[in-house]
Amino acid sequence: MRDTQENARPMKSNLDSIIAQSEHIRLRLTTEADLDYVLALEQDQENASFIFRWSREQHRRSLFDENLAHLLIEANPENKKVGFILLAGLNDDNHCFALQRIVVAEKGKGYGRQALQLIKQLVFETWKGHRLWLDVKEHNARARHLYGSEGFVVEGTWRECLRVGETFESLVIMSILSHEYSAE
Repeated sequence: MRDTQENARPMKSNLDSIIAQSEHIRLRLTTEADLDYVLALEQDQENASFIFRWSREQHRRSLFDENLAHLLIEANPENKKVGFILLAGLNDDNHCFALQRIVVAEKGKGYGRQALQLIKQLVFETWKGHRLWLDVKEHNARARHLYGSEGFVVEGTWRECLRVGETFESLVIMSILSHEYSAE
C-alpha cells in the first residue's frame, strides 16, 4: 500500500492472505477451496432468511474483484472456520466501504462482534476510510443490536424494497463515520 493517506486504500494485489487478527479471531482472504464452506453457511436455515445468497460463480468472481474483499473468519489459535465477510469499496473514490455481508456459523460466541471490530479497524485505521455502511433486514433484531452497540447509526429504511416470495421486506441502512469511530 502507498503511504499517503489519500492513496491508502487497499488494492487486492497488496493484501496478504491474513488481513487482520485479534487474540481470538483472524480475517484472511477467502480462497476457491473455501467456497463449499461459504455456500453451506449461506444455505444454513439459521442464516438464510437474513442474507442474500450468491451462486458459487458469484462468490468465485468476487475473489478476483479489485473492489471487494471476500474474507474468511477463523478462530485463533486453531484456525477453525467460523464465518465470512464481504466488504466492498476498496477502490471507492469517496473512501466509503460497504459491509455487504457478515455470516457467522456459531452464534453467541462473540465472533461476529470481534470480526466487526476488526473490519472497523481495517477500514478506518489501515485503509483511512471515511464511512462504513451496511444494510440489514428490518426483522434481524440481533444484527441491528450488534451494529448499534458497535457505533453504527440508523440512517433510514428502504421500505419494502425486497420481494421475498409473495411478501416484501424492508432494509435498515446503518453507518459509522471515521470521526465517530475515533471517538469510541
